[in-house]
Amino acid sequence: MQDALDQRLRLLAHLTLAGTLLTALVILVGAWTRLVDAGLGCPDWPGCYGRLLVPDSEHAALRHPDVPLEPFKAWVEMAHRYVASFLGLIVISVVALGWSLRHRPGYPWRVSVALLVVILIQGAFGAFTVTLKLWPQVVTLHLLGGLSVLMLFFWLYLRVRHSLKNMMLARQPVNLLWAASIGLLVLQLALGGWVTSNYAGIACQGFPTCNAQWWPEMDLSEGFHLTQTVGPNYLHGQLHADARTAIQVVHRIGALFLGVVLMVLWWRYRRLVFVGRALAVVVGAYVVQVVLGIANVLLWLPLWLALLHTAGAVVLTLSVGWAWWRWRQGYDAVPVQHSLTAVTAER
Repeated sequence: MQDALDQRLRLLAHLTLAGTLLTALVILVGAWTRLVDAGLGCPDWPGCYGRLLVPDSEHAALRHPDVPLEPFKAWVEMAHRYVASFLGLIVISVVALGWSLRHRPGYPWRVSVALLVVILIQGAFGAFTVTLKLWPQVVTLHLLGGLSVLMLFFWLYLRVRHSLKNMMLARQPVNLLWAASIGLLVLQLALGGWVTSNYAGIACQGFPTCNAQWWPEMDLSEGFHLTQTVGPNYLHGQLHADARTAIQVVHRIGALFLGVVLMVLWWRYRRLVFVGRALAVVVGAYVVQVVLGIANVLLWLPLWLALLHTAGAVVLTLSVGWAWWRWRQGYDAVPVQHSLTAVTAER
């Protein structure tokens, strides 16, 4: 009986790791879909012109005569949906396999249920993205939903692996520094989503200045007007230049504040072996992400570089989650110098 439960846990560990990797792929395919202007490649949902496969031009014209078929964009959009649907099947499998383990001490059943709820909401946002014609609020929430699925899968993987070792969770109390770091990361990710959903990625020319000014003309009220009209086609954006500039500048300022807090967090825990190393990875991922952001501005947002910037956001999110896990579980009982002394004594 115990062997069967352990085998199920191992299978769940493999599934949740696969789910984490596949979620990262879905996020990148979603970014690619947006960057090649294929978000409305299919004017309906969940099919494409009423079909599960992209139809021919004749059928498309009969189904939606006002929206001419562009095969490449339609296939890109449907590829995103296919991969996302497969991810949903993995979530259902994880919940089904975990049902018999729901009363096992240490098994993260509630995390599994939360993952199922979030993936269902994410599917609804996918539909709204199309039916509301890329409304920036929905596009941004869709991105944050994808990152939420990513972190739930990753957290579930860590918890299942922990459960395999029959170890009790040792939860450290949340402190202000960690809360500020995670809060600022979420805010910066939301700002990144707002930048891309409003096509403000190259609203500023040059770096560190913006359009040759340290404080350019900006329309903050319009740039962050969250009750934009539902109805217009938001492909390529609807905001004027000063509003997009405001979004880009606030995103840069947010990156600066996030960097300061992450550096303080690393400095605070640098003497702890495992947490300090994990936070060093976080700082490294942050620096790479900043370099990619600057390069996107200076090189006018080439597709491959914009995709790398999205991948950087994924890596930064996962690295913060990994560091948070190590700190929460109390992986470090002693500072670095004490650990080195102990190792030397053992030798």
